[in-house]
Amino acid sequence: MSGPERREQLIVVGRRLFADKGFEATTVEEIAAKANVSKPVVYEHFGGKEGLYAVVVDREISALLGGISTALDEGGGARVLLERATLSLLDYIEVSSDGFRILVRDSPTGQSTGTLSSVLGDVAAQVEHLLAAEFKTRNLDPKTAAIHAQMLVGMLALTGQWWLDQRKFKKDQVAAHLVNLAWNGLAGLERHPRLVSTR
Repeated sequence: MSGPERREQLIVVGRRLFADKGFEATTVEEIAAKANVSKPVVYEHFGGKEGLYAVVVDREISALLGGISTALDEGGGARVLLERATLSLLDYIEVSSDGFRILVRDSPTGQSTGTLSSVLGDVAAQVEHLLAAEFKTRNLDPKTAAIHAQMLVGMLALTGQWWLDQRKFKKDQVAAHLVNLAWNGLAGLERHPRLVSTR
């Protein structure tokens, strides 16, 4: 195998192991054994397990964010954009289940990037400006778009995790229910929300 072919093979093997076992439970020895190479070959290409993990996660983040960015760049009204972004996330989960499992698992200690939280933050940042524009047209405070973007993205991600494990509903059904809750909830937003209970 050429160097690039070997590197790609190690990425495929590492991705599968990280998805099945997680970062902590996967060892360099196991990666090498599954790829039928010696441990030094893994170190030569990636500097260790952490380097391989970083490459795998970077690829998954690019795939996920790329799909969502494309969905949001296609234009259309706010509801259409919400539908496209929702379907894009569910498409990624369906096509790249192993990749999504890697993103939702715990990342190595001390790593702040490549976690599901950091990915969702990136997605929320893309959604925030769209919500702010929609809020202005509805006479709502556009400064609160950041809060709502986090809520929407979190709702989508948690439902996506559940759907990955359950698969009780078809993708379009899950998307329709997510959009229904998000959109109809957004449609009824109060201008100055308050809690009705007192402590």
